[in-house]
Amino acid sequence: MDSLTQAVLGSVIGVAVAGSRVGPRKAAVMGAVLGTVPDLDVIYPYGDPVSDFVLHRGATHSLVVHAVVTPLFAEPLVRLFQGLRDHRVLTYGMVFIILATHALLDAMTVYGTKLLWPLTDYPFGLGSMFIIDPLYTLPLLAIVLWAFARSQMTSRLKRWTATALVVSTAYLGWSAVGQSIAEARAADALAARGIEPERTIAGPMPFNTTLWRVIAIDGDRYMNVYVPLLADAAADKVYAHPRGTDLPFCLDAVPMAKTVDTFSKGFVRFKREGDALLIGDLRMGVTPSFVFDFIVARWDGAAFVPVPPEQIRSDRTGEGDIDWLLAGMVGDPGVRLVEASALLEEGGVRLASAPRGGPTC
Repeated sequence: MDSLTQAVLGSVIGVAVAGSRVGPRKAAVMGAVLGTVPDLDVIYPYGDPVSDFVLHRGATHSLVVHAVVTPLFAEPLVRLFQGLRDHRVLTYGMVFIILATHALLDAMTVYGTKLLWPLTDYPFGLGSMFIIDPLYTLPLLAIVLWAFARSQMTSRLKRWTATALVVSTAYLGWSAVGQSIAEARAADALAARGIEPERTIAGPMPFNTTLWRVIAIDGDRYMNVYVPLLADAAADKVYAHPRGTDLPFCLDAVPMAKTVDTFSKGFVRFKREGDALLIGDLRMGVTPSFVFDFIVARWDGAAFVPVPPEQIRSDRTGEGDIDWLLAGMVGDPGVRLVEASALLEEGGVRLASAPRGGPTC
């Protein structure tokens, strides 16, 4: 999630646990700082943009590491704040919870969080939350602002702090329910078009949990299925796009492409622009622009040759996208202009698919 959300979540937990002992202001600051600590890995340069991409949310987001480092953060707090000196176990628990909830909240997004490093490098990512969601953040932010306005903890602030944590957590639960509904509706929409995808993944469109995009991989193409939960299934739209798996290269022969493909769990598209071979993570961003899109090889006249990776920057929205998104959030998205030519109607002609999987030698 975004840095503000992580800071206010840690801050509210700090107020809930330590506000009565050190005061709401100090507790809010303490929690915000701790809630930001796991993201300090962004300042470490891994050497190239692909490594920066796949190695973020690694050790600093591991629950195992959090348990190990908790004393390093908790013990100074016990010694610094008189109100915590007789509450060492509580303070240790608070520190671990703030660090752990940062990682667990990140794991609600699609990016991938290595929760159990070094036991496994697997990037866990439910994908039911967009990285910025005001409905999750604003109740927590309201409590933080309230805490900063009070020098002493009150029963009313304590009650509303607990309420904000319950409401925000319930919203996370709703996002998982919404994701399940979107997946089921997308499966029906694809089946109505005679498509049995290899795999699918569902995530909300920006800033909400009512308009969803389900990505379906089907051989040499991928589908974007947009599902507005506030409308019936007749409003669901399917768009088909080429994945570029027919380009003349071997995935295993382009190491950076292989790295991105593995991290993205195969939800990638390949594209040739001039002499450059690009690989984009379909899960972040939306067709035709992806947040993580990299040049990984160049054509030398006979074959694609691996090159040091370069991240491509592109516009995040296309013509009509803002109006389309806002309409979709309330149940009436219509046709997305940027993808209109790729709309796949029920009973439409199915595009030929390449063999399942990615480019292989």
